[in-house]
Order: sequence, then C-alpha cells, then structure tokens
Amino acid sequence: MSKDWRNQFPSRRNMFLLGGGIAFVGLTARLAELQIFRAAEFDSKATENRIRLEPSPAHRGTIYDRSGRILAGAKRNFYVTIRPEMIRGDRTVADIVDELAKVLPLSDQRKRSILQEASQRAAFSDILVADDLTWEEFAKVNVMAPELDGVSAEVGELRSYPLQGAFYHTIGYVAKAAEKDTMLIIESELKKTGENPESPEGKARIATIRRLYKHPQMRVGKIGLESYGESELKGEAGKQRMLVNASGRVIDRLPSEDVAGVSGSEVVMALDAELQNFAISRFGNEAGSAVVIDVASGEIVCMMSTPAPDPNLFVSGIARAPYKALQDDERNPLYHKAYDGVYPPGSTFKIVVAAAALESGAMKPEDKVHCSGRAWYYNRFYHCHKPEGHGWVNLRSGMAQSCDCYFYASAQRTGIEKIAEMAKKFGLGHRYELGVTGGKVGSVPNNEWKLANVKEKWYDGDTISAGIGQGYVTTTPVQLAVMCARIAGGHAVPNPKLVVTGVPVPDQTIQTLGDVSEKTLELVRDGMFAVTHGGTASRQADLDPNKELPPPYTGAHMSGKSGSAQVRVIKMEERDSKGAAIKNDKLAWKMRDHALFVAYAPTDKPRYACAVIVEHGGSGSGVAAPFAKDILAHALRYDPGAKKAFVPQKQVLAAAAKSAPT
Repeated sequence: MSKDWRNQFPSRRNMFLLGGGIAFVGLTARLAELQIFRAAEFDSKATENRIRLEPSPAHRGTIYDRSGRILAGAKRNFYVTIRPEMIRGDRTVADIVDELAKVLPLSDQRKRSILQEASQRAAFSDILVADDLTWEEFAKVNVMAPELDGVSAEVGELRSYPLQGAFYHTIGYVAKAAEKDTMLIIESELKKTGENPESPEGKARIATIRRLYKHPQMRVGKIGLESYGESELKGEAGKQRMLVNASGRVIDRLPSEDVAGVSGSEVVMALDAELQNFAISRFGNEAGSAVVIDVASGEIVCMMSTPAPDPNLFVSGIARAPYKALQDDERNPLYHKAYDGVYPPGSTFKIVVAAAALESGAMKPEDKVHCSGRAWYYNRFYHCHKPEGHGWVNLRSGMAQSCDCYFYASAQRTGIEKIAEMAKKFGLGHRYELGVTGGKVGSVPNNEWKLANVKEKWYDGDTISAGIGQGYVTTTPVQLAVMCARIAGGHAVPNPKLVVTGVPVPDQTIQTLGDVSEKTLELVRDGMFAVTHGGTASRQADLDPNKELPPPYTGAHMSGKSGSAQVRVIKMEERDSKGAAIKNDKLAWKMRDHALFVAYAPTDKPRYACAVIVEHGGSGSGVAAPFAKDILAHALRYDPGAKKAFVPQKQVLAAAAKSAPT
C-alpha cells in the first residue's frame, strides 16, 4: 500500500459526492416531471383505472298514431338485480333467490333461469332477477335489501304499449335479446364498421355489444314495426360511468349525463287509433281482419287483426303456459291476418273477372247468361250459390246477385291469362312494403304459375274455379283493400302507405292500373253499387240513416262486393236434391266459409276503401258486410285522412333548426 493513501482519499470522496449529487438531481428532476409537469396526465390515467364506462341503452323512440296518440312509449321500470360476488358467508345465489321469491312473483322456471345465468357469468356481473315490478313489490325488496347480500333495487325505463293488443300485429313488441339476436346485431355492426372480428378493435366492439344487450333495460324488436325499424328506434347507446376498485369490481355509479345516449327516432304511423279500436270492438269475439285505405292519399288508416295478445306480456318475458295457450288457440291470435293471412277471395274476385272480360272484349255489359243453378263445363257440373238459379243475368244483375254461372261464362270466354293480368293491375299478387315485418304475396295463377308451383299445366276447368275466386287464387286483406281503392279512385290512387315518418320504407315497384279504361271502371263501380242497392247486400247501403254524419258525408251510401270463400271441397253427397250445400251454421266452426266484403264510400265521391274478412263467418253479405258498413261509417264520422298527420316535437325542432339562418 502506498504511503500517500491518505492524500488520495479526499479525491475519491469528492468523486462519490459528485456521483451522488448527480443521481439526486436526476431523481429530483424525475419527481418534478411526474408530480408537477405531467401531473394532469397521470391523474387522468389514474381516473381511467378507477372509472369504467359501461354501455347504457338509449331511450327507445316513441311510436304515435296519425293524431299523436302514443302507441308504443316508455314507463318507469322497477327492477331487481343480484351481484353474486357480494354474497358473503355460506349463503348462495339460490338462497338469495328463495328469499326474494317470498315477495316477488318468481316461478320455478324463472328461478332456474337466474341460477343458470349466475353459473355462466362473471361473479361481479349484475344478474336481472325481475323487472316491471309494482311499487309495492319494489318497496318490499327495498326493505329487505340491507339483509340480502348483493341485491340491488333499481329504477329504469321499460317499453310500454298503452293500447294493449290493438296494434300488436302491426307495431309488434320488444323483448330481451336472445343469443341469435345478439349474433345478428354483432354481424350487422361489424359489417357497418368494416372491422375484423378477430382484431383487437373488433373483439372490443363485440364485447361492448354483448354487455349492452345484457343490460337489464335493453330490449330488441321482435316483430312488426319494432323489428323492421330496430336501427332507427333503438337510437345510439350511451355510457354509464362506473366506479371500480383495483380488481375491476363495481363500487358505485357516477353521474353520466354528458355521455348519455341519443334517443331513437320518433315514428308516426298512418293508422288511426280511434278507428282501429272501433273496428276491433265491432268484431267482438269473431276472428278476422279489416283494412281501411284513404283513397286520396293511399294511407292505411286501419289495419287490424283480431284476436290479438297484449304485447306488454312479452316485454319482460312471457311464461311458457300462457304462450302455449296463444299458440293453441284455434282463432290464431299470434297471426297477422291482415298482412300475412292468405285467403281465397271468393266472389270479391268477380270484380277482377268482370273488368278483364270487359277490357278484353270477351263480354259486353249487356250480354246475358242463363243461370239454372248449375252449369256444365268439361264433363262436370259447376254449381251456383242459388240452387234454383237466377234466370237471365247481365253484368249489372250478375254482380248484384253474385251469380256464379254468369262469372263461370265470363271466365271461360276471357281466359286465365287476361284475368291474371287484370288481377295484378288491381294490386293482387304483390307483397306491399309497408314498414313492418311479414307480408304475403298470395297467388295470381296462370299457366306459368301452375307449372312452377304445382308442376302441372293449366286446365280449362281451373279457369272456371278461378272465375268465382276459388281454386288456386289467393289474396290478403291488404291486397283486397288496394283492389277496392283502385276501383274507387281509379288511376290517381297512390300506393299504400303505413309509416308516415321516422322509419324509411323503400319505394315500391307496383304494377299500376295501366291502360284500364275509365269506362270499365265505371261499369264495375255500377255493379258494386247494384250489390248494395237491391243486390246481395242491399240492407247495408245507407251509412247515415239518421243524417248524423258531418258534411260532406251526410247521407252517404257505400258500394261493395260480398264473398264467401270455401275452406273445403263440397262433395256431391253433401248437396241436397236441389244441389244446395249444407248450410254453414250446421257445420263445425273450422269448416265454415270465410265471410268477405270489400266496399268504398261515399259512392258518389269515394274517400275510404275497406276490406273485411271474418274467418269462418259464413255469409259475406250477412256477416262481413255489416262490419264493413259500420267501419266505413265510423271512418267518415271521424275522417282521419282529412286531418294532417301529427308531427312530434322533436321533428318540429329539427326542422326549425334546419331552416334557421346560419
């Protein structure tokens, strides 16, 4: 060791002090950077770590009738959830559910569903136990909540249908999203954004959608307008700030008004609630449908199908037993008879046959046919509904008395191709895009149609059956209403319209009346006038016997055409010696003919056209015609088409903002 080590020590000490000073200055600078210069940045990150944004449903758009009456809105929703992770001790989710069942209407099926969901989801997820509770039920749970670990009683919003079943088939209903619903929504959203489902962004979006549709208040449209207009009605989901701990468990909900969702579109329908409710009450216990069209605008002001369930039953989930009862009901309450119902048009189709015969020149209005009660065609008898026959009849008397033999002859002379062409001009054989789910085409048969659908050529005997609206001819009530409106209003009648604003409905490509002459339309109208003035429905002509309707409808009359559509083949052994078939009232309900009637009013200046079908009602003139008469009279009394359609306040403000000067 060098003897001068003591002389070297001060220099080494200075080096260590210098190094320590540099390190101290560096640490101080770093602390200053973190705590002073970047404090806001790290404070924001810390906030992000303890505040989580969860998707939250937006207010679903309100649906109104044309006068502004709410058909689908919102009501306050009391609901209860369980968070399994907060259950302490040896208690289980099943124990908590059993305690809640003492004050809530929880079926065994619902209990099993809750337990299954609890076993499949994360312990810190909220599981819906029950919603749409009464205030009394909600209050009882609130009293019990402090003693029930993980139970939370909340207040939210739920879809409500104040008119219950009156618009079930057209508006539809909302319900909790099933897995297939969620998958379709995910597919649609990813297609819209163009995101790869396997990418981090795509996975994050899928997770967000799944969380949104598991929210206790989230619902999805199932049928009708609710389903068709789902993307417009649901709005844009917002966010809810959730205070979480270091493990990601929710501690509390924080104010989130600034990240709330955007409400869905407000929708106005052409339907009139007053007229719709009247039509339903007029049907009473009968099953069937009625469609009323404003001839001037093409708007459908009534489109009812009865019977119908209450859509409120489906919002929180309908139990298996009542749903099965609806499915098993022979009157088919779940079936949209007006839009999806396909029926033989019966004698209402004679309107088409008459027009086709006149336009083709196969028949002149004065040409007569002799009716003896039956006619021989192609090696068999075809019977008239009047066994003793009508004698000599022409177009007007044939229409008035609905003589089958006259229309057998008209159909044979005209041919099925001309008849099918005319049927399409009158609006048959077309599915109308109305802004609701469903809708059937029916069938306007000819040789090409039969080869494609039955794999057989068209026989001459098929034309005879088609001449009275039987055989392969089928229509829907909406189509029959369009047919009647085109007869009444001629070439100026617009296409049918059900949604006024709020949900876009594509323009329709519908064959028009084309070159059908006004003379032909006048002759057909005259025949329909004869039906209600001395014909099969002569007692139904006067809509205003007491002169109570407001001007310009005072003393209004209607013109129409009845029909009775067979639902079975009548065998010869079922006819008596005169050829008359067994009367409908002697048959089981399901075997009776459907009763149909199409009409318009007033006769001189048509404003409303109507189609009525009473399932298994028997006589068109005896059963369906009085319904049509009363419904048309009510339409003239309240005249919904004369009033400008309601405009929601939201749309008024949007229009004002758009037109305001910048």
